[in-house]
Amino acid sequence: MLKVGLTGSIAVGKSHVCSVLRELGCHVLDADLTAREVVAKGTPGLASIVREFGEGILTDTGALDRKKLGAIVFADKEKREKLNSIVHPLVIEAQDRWIRDVEMTDSQGIAVIDAALMIESGGYKRFNKLIVVWCESAIQLERLKHRDGLSESDATLRIAAQMPQDEKKQFADHLIDTSRSFEDTRSQVAEVVKKLKLFMAD
Repeated sequence: MLKVGLTGSIAVGKSHVCSVLRELGCHVLDADLTAREVVAKGTPGLASIVREFGEGILTDTGALDRKKLGAIVFADKEKREKLNSIVHPLVIEAQDRWIRDVEMTDSQGIAVIDAALMIESGGYKRFNKLIVVWCESAIQLERLKHRDGLSESDATLRIAAQMPQDEKKQFADHLIDTSRSFEDTRSQVAEVVKKLKLFMAD
């Protein structure tokens, strides 16, 4: 089985690439979804966060209030690191379980984990290959404004807070440029899958 990391900056079209990968027979896990699951109501992960940050970060129903927690950690690097030290190992553990499950059901398959901060966290080193999704900066800005209903200045700030796309691209084994049509992106994804299968066959 081949373990593939997939990453890219905000609003570059990772979700579309992942849906095409699924259509082409790859197994795909969304790490952001996993990060939500490991701190869902009733989990040990949420209990650890409450011990660290207090019950003020919970909603009336006992679920995690992401806005309240966000307000605490974004303003304080030390607290942000503490939160990451709780959540990150749980996410890695969940990913490893998922990879083992895929390996048992499809030993010749391609398992793709999609994570926004894979390069920044060093997590990309766990994979055989890394795909970086990117698009032209002006297109990224327009997509983000449209998707999240942001002003130009707010969208620009969000993009500026991330590792620049050009830096991310340097880590890639395979690049997918989503600047053009869905069909164009699809053909690039199909080409990458073909190359991954050839790599496995070697």
